[in-house]
Amino acid sequence: MASSPSSSGIVSPRSGEQPVGIPELIYYQGGEQSSIILKKLPYKVGRKTENDLVISDARVSREHAQLVEENGEYFVVDNQSKHGTYVNGERIEGKRKLFRNDRVEFGVREEIYIVFSPTSSKTSTTREFLSQISGIDLRAGGGSDLEKLTFFLDAARRLNTSNVLEEILVTLVEATLRLTGAERGYVFLRNDDGTLRLAAGRNSKGGPLADDKTISRSIIQDAARSASAFLVSDTMKMSGMAKRESVIAHDLRTVICIPLRRKAVLQKTSDAQVTPDVIGVLYLDSKYASRDLSTVGQDILAAIATEAAALVENARLVQAEEVARRMEQEMAIAASIQQRLMAVRIPELPFAKIQARNIPCKDIGGDFFDLVQTDDGLIMVITDVCGKGISAAILASILQGLVYSQALAGVPLSQMASTANSFLCNKELGEKYATVVVAKLTPDGTFEYVNCGHVPPLIVTGNEVVRLGQSNLPVGLLRDATYEAGTVKLKAGDRLIVVTDGVTEAENKEGEFFGYERLEEIAKTQLLDGIFNTVREYAQGVPLGDDCTIFELTYRA
Repeated sequence: MASSPSSSGIVSPRSGEQPVGIPELIYYQGGEQSSIILKKLPYKVGRKTENDLVISDARVSREHAQLVEENGEYFVVDNQSKHGTYVNGERIEGKRKLFRNDRVEFGVREEIYIVFSPTSSKTSTTREFLSQISGIDLRAGGGSDLEKLTFFLDAARRLNTSNVLEEILVTLVEATLRLTGAERGYVFLRNDDGTLRLAAGRNSKGGPLADDKTISRSIIQDAARSASAFLVSDTMKMSGMAKRESVIAHDLRTVICIPLRRKAVLQKTSDAQVTPDVIGVLYLDSKYASRDLSTVGQDILAAIATEAAALVENARLVQAEEVARRMEQEMAIAASIQQRLMAVRIPELPFAKIQARNIPCKDIGGDFFDLVQTDDGLIMVITDVCGKGISAAILASILQGLVYSQALAGVPLSQMASTANSFLCNKELGEKYATVVVAKLTPDGTFEYVNCGHVPPLIVTGNEVVRLGQSNLPVGLLRDATYEAGTVKLKAGDRLIVVTDGVTEAENKEGEFFGYERLEEIAKTQLLDGIFNTVREYAQGVPLGDDCTIFELTYRA
């Protein structure tokens, strides 16, 4: 069944609707939204990082659906996804033509969806809707301003996103001006350093106010510090107003200043105590005494301020979530780029068979391996950059390019290591180093290698495991370090195994490492897949603490 307009907020398209130009998508996830201009087609959606829109949810298939254009019309195509693609609440089979304001869901119902080519932007639509709410009559004969404001606040909570906070605050000021009969209204929000900044200002005619020089700053500061409301309907009758220079100078007769208070629950004893935390101030004033203010109770204005504070907090939470979501998307893009950079085409060689696998413990990692085929053999490099995440991934990409270019230029292995060391040390990256094994195998079985602080490579020959013990310092630790190569002769059937320490330091539930000795033992009988499976079984479900890479070469002679 298709969702009704009241439940989904989507208006069904009418026949004869104007064609869509370059469409815009509004992407909704949880309480946040963002705009996407559909310039690239087909536009792919799914859980896989290579998609144009990546949705990290188990209910979304890896290659869930795509948007396509045919003869100026747009369609959504379901790629036989497990949990289905829905248009306006109805599951589609194959493809479905899209009209303006169609709501499309990808496996996840209600929580995550896109709106295809909305008729107007969200900010203008929000402003129009809030303006309608602030002036609506709630019953025959018209509702009170307080009823309208209450309805507005409830609707604003439902609409609240990071992009409409300013609209909400402006309409809040306008509605409160009508309620109190004041001439000017301002909302100030608190910065991280405790100062107050002007967030919205309006006069009684709806005009914007950007100048706050003629208001009583002392009253605002006092209200913010004391977390107490300040309400005066006729300043001429209050002797204390003589000390307020701006009140006298600008002939202000009505002044209302209410702190926007966030309620935080502090558990001190067995009973929860509620303490206010001021995040802003609502300020209103007039040059004449307000007759309406006497009909507005202080508790009502305090309730308004509390609701306004809740709106601000909700918007800030949404902003934080949006930043996190954007960061997640950027990380997914970075992971995709790194995977493509690190993708290795394993060559078909008459004298060697190669297998390798890398599993990062985060979206992007600092392990990599690469192969460079030269006229006289094969150069291989396995690297583990210290640390994890973005910084390690960037450094890994730099080292990969550095080693690759030198390998093509025929630079000796020891010189490659020295160059990489000099580069890292001269850049002063701050405790950033890498362990590296760079090696070369020629068709006659000569295996030359330089081990820069890496887990020692293993040679499995028959039922014997030989540990290649020659080693140097990691690159990036000591500027004057020197690097020497070791050489062994491989026989037909010999296997070379190189791993990063994410393998040997994989932990089980008891916190014990997999260990190098256990690796030596299983290497006698297990190939690459078997080694990975053994490490996983040993971990017993414990997440990887570091990136894992296994490189295996079998010499054919």
